[in-house]
Amino acid sequence: MAAVAARRCGRGSGIWRRAWWRGVASNARGEAVPAGKSGLASWVPVVGLEIHAQISSNSKLFSGSEVQFAAPPNTLVSFFDASLPGTLPVLNRRCVEAAVMTGLALNCSINKKSLFDRKHYFYADLPAGYQITQQRVPIAVNGSLSYGLCIDNKMSQMVTKTVRIKQIQLEQDSGKSLHDDTRSQTLVDLNRAGVGLMEVVMEPDMCCGEEAAAAVRELQLILQTLGSSQAVMAEGQLRVDANVSVHHPGDPHGVRTEVKNINSIRFLAKAVDYEIQRQIEELENGGTILNETRAFDSRLGCTVPMRDKEGKQDYRFMPEPNLPPLILYDAKSLPANMNHQQVVNIDWIRERLPDLPSVKRAKLVEQYEILPEHSFTLLNEEGLTVFFENVVKQTQMKPRKVIGWILNDLLSYLKQRSLTVKESPVSSFLLADLLNLVEKKEISAAAAKQVLAELWKGEGKTPLEIVKEKKLELIQDQKELEQICQLVIDGHENEVDESKTGCLIGGHISGYGDKGRKSKSSKQVNWPGTKRNPWTLQSCSGEAIIREEAVRVVTRENHPSVYRKRMLGSVWFTANELWCLHMQHWDYWLFSSSTMS
Repeated sequence: MAAVAARRCGRGSGIWRRAWWRGVASNARGEAVPAGKSGLASWVPVVGLEIHAQISSNSKLFSGSEVQFAAPPNTLVSFFDASLPGTLPVLNRRCVEAAVMTGLALNCSINKKSLFDRKHYFYADLPAGYQITQQRVPIAVNGSLSYGLCIDNKMSQMVTKTVRIKQIQLEQDSGKSLHDDTRSQTLVDLNRAGVGLMEVVMEPDMCCGEEAAAAVRELQLILQTLGSSQAVMAEGQLRVDANVSVHHPGDPHGVRTEVKNINSIRFLAKAVDYEIQRQIEELENGGTILNETRAFDSRLGCTVPMRDKEGKQDYRFMPEPNLPPLILYDAKSLPANMNHQQVVNIDWIRERLPDLPSVKRAKLVEQYEILPEHSFTLLNEEGLTVFFENVVKQTQMKPRKVIGWILNDLLSYLKQRSLTVKESPVSSFLLADLLNLVEKKEISAAAAKQVLAELWKGEGKTPLEIVKEKKLELIQDQKELEQICQLVIDGHENEVDESKTGCLIGGHISGYGDKGRKSKSSKQVNWPGTKRNPWTLQSCSGEAIIREEAVRVVTRENHPSVYRKRMLGSVWFTANELWCLHMQHWDYWLFSSSTMS
């Protein structure tokens, strides 16, 4: 049973799975946890999610009040939102269509007849004392969500996992309570009260924080692609409640706790892993798990208790008397004399679904011949796919090389400066212009990186202007190169004699050549005493450049790191990588000056 339980967490996310085989459980940081008195330390974590996504709509779910983030407090509140006597709800058509669209994208069955219910609880930011939701018959049921999961945090090793979707329901959001500890007051802002939400309820098919985070990220991409929700977690448009429990293999599920209102994917992974570890330690020490609601404290990195978990009976669900059943139609059931503007047609929405992220990734891989893991990165960063495609359209460089520049150089700069793709000072046009200079062999790759660093300053210069200003053009004159090479050879006769005897000193000579011509050569030089030597005067400190023919035998299996660089379009490899390749495949030397000296 331990093996069966281990497989539930997947090959890559098994924080607890890997520890089970050693007879101990491990915590969220991967550290071992000693077994309890029973000596049995194998645990099966169970994680289910409830995700509240704010619907992209100009008005609220049951009133005409505007929806706007960060508006002045209590300026977007209608009489119905404030629950004044005599006010009645009017259902927002846009919210219904968004829920149907989301349900179809998540492979759900759409209920042609769904019902609204009142869920009673008493908070200061809920004026009516109840929330209108869909408990009994929601708008969509029985779906699934597939998502990619990295194995041991390696993008090159991914597996596809699936979580079942129990239901999607429409419901109102509550207001917001602002606690002023200094004055011992709680202030209420009702701007958010009545905003339309979709609650996506996932079955407990996950078993760690990494899986939960991956599933939510994929859902976020789907919602943003559909336009049914902007799903900006920093603005509270996507909030996650995580239900967590642990049990021994073969035992019934344990008592679950609910970690409420997690507003970050990174915090979600941390909260789930911490809560799993907390429950394991509690049970190992002879304690019990309470059915309670907890919150995640991001500063302390732990969950803290909030209140006892209310059972269904506490909510006193009842049918909403002011709303009739929600009736939807498809092409077969739509009456001939019905006004199409007054109904929601499921098939009409289905026909207009855009390509989902999984389809987009497959198209990127097929069209541009990039690696699948690169397609994930392109879609995970907002606006990066469009940026990449714009660069490809404007440059002569192959897409496999372009993706390397974007992921290794552009994206790293953005991350270092906490910028989004839209905020990048280097536009797709400028990057394409720079890559064209490299592709035409007017500058070297090393020089292009210098130009890119200048472009980040945002001074309005073009790549060509920077190249001329910094004098980074490549030397194209063969005679001039031969003169430089001859000067180097004449000045290092001992090294040349050693190379003729088979000693590995070519990297030294190449380094001296670099100093002689300031890394501006585009020509390849065959040094004395070597056979088909792939060194060039483009080598730089710690790395060497290698012709494309030299990596033709490289595969993902025999040289993973070199293979990834090759697929990125890189021709730069470390000395260790080159030496390893030489020992296995070639009869000529591949090394650089840094580690062979």
